[in-house]
Amino acid sequence: MKHKLIKVASMMALGIMLNGLVMINVSAADIGKLVEGCDYCHGKDGASTNSKVPIIGGFSAPYMIDAMKTYKNKERPCPEYEYPEGPNKGKKATMCEIADDISEGDTKELANHFAAKPFVRATNQPFDPVLAEKGKVVHEDLCVKCHDKGGSLPSDDSSILAGQWMDYTRQALKDYSAGKRPMIKKMEKKYKKLNEEDFEALVHYFGSFK
Repeated sequence: MKHKLIKVASMMALGIMLNGLVMINVSAADIGKLVEGCDYCHGKDGASTNSKVPIIGGFSAPYMIDAMKTYKNKERPCPEYEYPEGPNKGKKATMCEIADDISEGDTKELANHFAAKPFVRATNQPFDPVLAEKGKVVHEDLCVKCHDKGGSLPSDDSSILAGQWMDYTRQALKDYSAGKRPMIKKMEKKYKKLNEEDFEALVHYFGSFK
């Protein structure tokens, strides 16, 4: 009788373990599909080739999780974009809709996935060297505390600006100026000191990184 109980207990334990493995595999497959969905717009491993869509590979996980929360809460602009690739090619969606469909756990998985990828800087962006130099001065004066080394460090948890698409950076600054994107207080205080020329200079400075 004792041996039978041990055998049954062992089989139950094995069943629980196998069931757990199946769940892990299903979860991994689901995350794979979510990553694939992100890649259709943001490029393989988040290395966007569309100047209006940000490069997200290499962003810190905390920053990406926070960004997804702002989309979920509709605290950022959510313009419609057309899927350029994949099964939904030609269909339109917004980041608010996409974020709303992704669970908190999956959001963390996605954030960790892209955080482990390298940030691939946009190449062949024409920039004005004079404006870029002015932007460097503005950055060192007002932005460097939160965006160190030209905004190239993921550890700042403030996105990566160095080598980001200029079109996207320019639009992001416009959204901040229009009050369409939330700012932390210390950023707002510095931001109010900038003018339109400063904004454009910063765009060229960040775009000058290769």
